[in-house]
Amino acid sequence: MAPGAYAFPGGRVEEADSAPGVEEVCSGLTAGEAACRLGDVEPPARALGFWVAGLRELFEETGLLLARDRRGAPVGRAVPPERLAAARRRCRADAGAFGALLRAAGWRLATDRMAYWAHWITPEERPVRYDARFFVAAALDDAAPEPDREEVVGFRWLTAAAALAAHAAGELTLPMVTQRILGSVADYPTVAALLAAAPAREVRAVRPRIVLHEGRERILLPEDPGWF
Repeated sequence: MAPGAYAFPGGRVEEADSAPGVEEVCSGLTAGEAACRLGDVEPPARALGFWVAGLRELFEETGLLLARDRRGAPVGRAVPPERLAAARRRCRADAGAFGALLRAAGWRLATDRMAYWAHWITPEERPVRYDARFFVAAALDDAAPEPDREEVVGFRWLTAAAALAAHAAGELTLPMVTQRILGSVADYPTVAALLAAAPAREVRAVRPRIVLHEGRERILLPEDPGWF
C-alpha cells in the first residue's frame, strides 16, 4: 500500500461482476470476446467481469459512470447528482447493486470504449500480493470526478507525460507500477490512438522480484540481470 500516492482507481472482481446475464448490460463486448482477450482466466465466463469490475470501481471511487442510456446518450450530467450519489453508496455496500442499477435504468456500460492493457503480479517477497489487470478507457462526457473520500481523497487530470514529469520533480508520488503503466501509454498522441492499438498489444504478466542490495530493497523486473 502507498498512502498519499497517486494511483488508478481499482479493486477486486466480485462474483456479481460476472454473474449470468451481465453481458446484457455491456456494449460492444461479449463474454466470449472478453475471455479471448484475457486468455488465462478460469473459468472463461468470468473474464467479462474484469471489465465490469473496472467500471464499477471507477464509479464507486470517482463517480464517473461510463455508460449510455436507451437512446445511446452518455449517462452522467443528465442524471441528478443526488441519484448518482445514492447509487454509489448502494454499490459500495453491495457489488451486486451495480448490475441491478444498470438494468433498472436501462443503461449499458461502455465496454466498447475500454481495452485490456497490462497485467502485473506482486512480488513473491511481499506478504500481501495482488494479481492486477490494467485497462485503458475513454470518457463519454466532461463529467468531473467526485472522490469518494474513503479510498480516493483527491484527483488530478494529467497527461501520462506530465504525471511522470511531476513525479521526477518530486511534486507527486507514483508507485513503480503506475510509473510503468504511464510510460507505456505516454507516446500515444490521443486516447483514440491508444484504444486502437490495444487489441494488437501482447499482454504478458509481469512479476517483479525484490532483492536486498547493501541493506536496501531493490526491485528487479524480468528484463533485469539477476531476475529469475
